[in-house]
Order: sequence, then structure tokens, then C-alpha cells
Amino acid sequence: MSVTRGLRAWWEGRSPAAGAAVMATGILSTDLHLTGDEALSLAALALAGVIWVVLAVGFVRRLLLDRRRWAAEARSPGALTAVAATAVLASRLAVLGRRPLAEALLALAAVLWAVLLPVVVRHWRPRMPGSVFLCCVATQGLVVSAAGLAAAEHTAWLAHTALVLFWLGLVLYALALLRFDPRQLLEGAGDHWVSGGALAISALAGAGLLAAGNTSGLYLWNEDDRDALRTTTVALLVVCLAAYAVLVVAEAVRPRFRYDQRRWATVFPLGMTAAATLSVATAVGVPWLRGPGRVLEWVAVAVWLLVAAGAVRGAVRTARAATA
Repeated sequence: MSVTRGLRAWWEGRSPAAGAAVMATGILSTDLHLTGDEALSLAALALAGVIWVVLAVGFVRRLLLDRRRWAAEARSPGALTAVAATAVLASRLAVLGRRPLAEALLALAAVLWAVLLPVVVRHWRPRMPGSVFLCCVATQGLVVSAAGLAAAEHTAWLAHTALVLFWLGLVLYALALLRFDPRQLLEGAGDHWVSGGALAISALAGAGLLAAGNTSGLYLWNEDDRDALRTTTVALLVVCLAAYAVLVVAEAVRPRFRYDQRRWATVFPLGMTAAATLSVATAVGVPWLRGPGRVLEWVAVAVWLLVAAGAVRGAVRTARAATA
């Protein structure tokens, strides 16, 4: 009984931002796939799927049994991790050829996005943490998934819808930047990295749209559209890498070694930057970028292991405290 009580205390203490663990693990699966480490990629995908199911059960449980708490959590930017996590899984499953499941997850992510995004944006305030950029991450997550499915299924309307969402995601990034508190770079508990991760997933989305345009028999973009998309994608990657460097320097100036659940929102941008670099290298024909992309990938793996160890220790401490 004491063990059950401890596990329940840990379960009840999770915030909506816990979805970042799925995002981080799912994008790590994508990184490993892009570099040919398929066994590790599938293992990471399986783990991300298990965590997603656990969090989904909690999401539905609160919706049905604790509506007040669910409504309060739905107003926080962290609620959008549900959208991004679902979209990340959908995009990886699409690459695996599991199209019906990928389509179902994309549809679910789109519904969650339509419900949660307006609620979250309405409750923005000045000087917000890095989680404010999840509005962009969630939107571009839909783009990545939709572009992958459009290419796999030769579906032009899905790609065109994804392109509209791509530009909307960039607008949302600009709006979020106006609300972001720059002091978070030195004071944030981990989610300040989402400021760079949003740029990374935008670059990945651009690369996905370019790749979809190269699909045989699927005419999507004219030359002007392609040039604009290519230029924007490359620019996003450059700015993303610059943001990565700034965030690393900020961590060196003000080290924050203590585990916090929001550190999963650090792992996700690290993995997403690697995925963006590797994908843009292919999409725009710059193969030398694969070297830096692989380095960034293993940095993300190392930080994932550190954060996972911290998460396990934190869960054990919470369970023990509840049973003491």
C-alpha cells in the first residue's frame, strides 16, 4: 500500500510540461534514425510511446474527474506539450510506414492544437518563461507530421495546409518573442531552451516541406515558392545554431545542475537542433552539415541520459517522502 501511495503522489505531482519528456525522447528517435542507428531509434520510439500513453491516461482522467484542475492546466503554455508530443510521434511513425496510426495521431494533435492554442494565447502575460514558445513548437510539429504524410501519400492538399501552418508558426514565434523574458536565459530552469528549439523545429518543418516538394508525381511549389522556402529554411537553421550557442554560453555563465522537470524542455531543443541540421543538410544539398548534425545528436543523447537519471532520482525521492 505504501508503494502505491508513493507512486500516486508522484503521479499527481506531474505538471502539463511532463509532455516534454515524450518530445525529447521522440525527437531522439528521429535523430538516431537519420544517422542509421535504427535499433536505438526504435527503442527510443517505444519508450516515447509508453510515456505518451501514461500521460494520455492522466490527461483524460483529469478531464473527466478533475475538470477544474484540467482547465487551470490548459491555460498554461506547458499544455501545448500534448500537441507537440503527439505530433512528434506521428512524424516518426509516418517515416516507419505506420500511416494509419500516424494519421490518427496527427488528427488528434490537430484537434488538441485547435482547442488549446487559443486558450493558452489568451492567457499570455508579459515577461514569460521559455515555454511561451511552445505555441510555435506545437504548430510546427503539425507541419513536420503533415509534410511527412503528404510526401508518403502524395497528398497535395495536406502539404499546402502544412505550408500555411509553417508561416503561422513563424508569426507565433515573433509574438512569443515579444512576451519572453530575456532574464530567463540566466535564470530559467530548463524551458528557456525552447526559445531555440522553436527555431529548430521551424527549420525541420521547412526541410520537410522541401522534401515533400521533391516527391515524384507531386507538384507543390513553383520556383519562387521553392526559393522562398529554401531561403527561409536555411536562415532558420543559421539563427537556430546561433541561438544554440547563446544558450550554451548562458548555461556556462550561470550553471544550473539541479534536476527540474523542465529540463526535458532542454533535451528537446538539443535533439531538435540535431534533427534540423541533419534534415536541412539533405533538403538543400549541403552534405557537410551531417558532421555537425551527428555531433549535436550525441550531445542530445548524453543530456537525455543525465536528465533521465535525474527524473528517476526525483521520482524515487517523491515516492519515499509520501510513504514516510
